[in-house]
Formats: sequence, structure tokens, C-alpha cells
Amino acid sequence: MKPVALLLLLLAVVVSTALSGCATPGSAPNLGPALENPLFVAVSDAEFVHNQTVDALDNYFRIRYEQRVRSFDGVQAEGNITTFPLIGSTYLEPWRSDSTVGYERLQATLQTIRRRCEARIIPTGGGFAIEIAVYKDLEDLLQPEGSTAGGATLRYDTSIVQNDENYEVLPPGSLGWIPLGRDITLEQRILNDLRERLVNGVPSVLPQAPAAAPMQGVQGELIPAPAGY
Repeated sequence: MKPVALLLLLLAVVVSTALSGCATPGSAPNLGPALENPLFVAVSDAEFVHNQTVDALDNYFRIRYEQRVRSFDGVQAEGNITTFPLIGSTYLEPWRSDSTVGYERLQATLQTIRRRCEARIIPTGGGFAIEIAVYKDLEDLLQPEGSTAGGATLRYDTSIVQNDENYEVLPPGSLGWIPLGRDITLEQRILNDLRERLVNGVPSVLPQAPAAAPMQGVQGELIPAPAGY
């Protein structure tokens, strides 16, 4: 990394930490007490709960798969939502919110981190339980990106390698992803969003639209529909 870019990065880290406070791993900055996961919502409309959950996850990830709550012979089966993996936002991307401020954003700045989310909508008595699980992975590389040490070293443990002036040092390839567990802070942020949408923002039972009354004439008889309908 160039000295100027490194200086700007350090400055951004200091300013962001000073404005928002330093967060430790596993904490949810500025979110208040931790919420239960799964989160229970006393809403009877499964379609409304599913759409609000999709809308909340869409603020952080791109939806990959949706399965709505289904009913079989009066028994409801749970729904689920999965997302595509997303490379974590860094301190140089303040407009993105998938990495919470503090430890998670600093780690995503210094390492290649990706996240994906899985949500379950579980029918329970009187409503639904919404479980949010955000999984975090670290990219496994042969060597640090930008490192040239040993990139063109000749090997003598097998066959003889001729010295080539046009030898090209290829960038290190990815060996895959190393699971790092779950991102509790982002889970809490999504759960807080869902609580505002489904608990604080709507009544327990959504009001139904009143049925349209039939049109009546002067004597109370039904008015026939016009010709052509």
C-alpha cells in the first residue's frame, strides 16, 4: 500500500473511531440492549412479515433465494431467505453499512472479509419468530496481496527450472474462505430494524379493508350492471 493511501486510511480510522466510539467484538454499538434472536413479532399476516424481512435484508445484501411461509392442511411450514455473499465494507466506504463501526469495519479494512445472511420465519402461537444469522468468512490466500517476496524464486526440489527473463509473477490465488463464525453486531442491527417495522410500527392485528356495500336504488333494490360488463 502506498504511504499516502496508508496515511489516509489511518486518518479515516481515527476520525470514525472518535465520532462513533470504539466497539469490541460481539458488541452492537449504539443499538441498546441486545434483542432475542429469534425475535418474536405478534403479527398474524405471514405475507407482510416476509416482505418486511426481505426489505430489511435488502438494505445490506442481495437476495439469493426466498421461500415464503406455506400452509399444508392447516399446518404452517416456516419460510426462509438466503443472500449472496458480500465483501465487507471498509473505512474508505462510509456509505455502506454491512460492516458495523468499530472492530468489524476495521477488520474488513485490513483483511478480505465477506458476509452472507440466512433468515428463518418460524410460525409460532400468536405470530412469528424471525431468526437472523449472519456468517462471516476470511479469504485464504497463498500470500499477502502485493507481496513479491519469493514470487520468482527458482526451485530445486524437483526438476531443473530454467531462468526465464520473461518470467511473470502471477498474483496470489485464493484458496477459498475460512469460516469466522457469526457477526453478532450486524444481526442485532437487522433485528432492531425488524423490531421497528413489525413491533413498534404496526398493530398486532392488521386492520382488514371493509367490504364494499352493494349499490342500491331509491326503493332499496340492487342497481343492475351496465350493458357490456
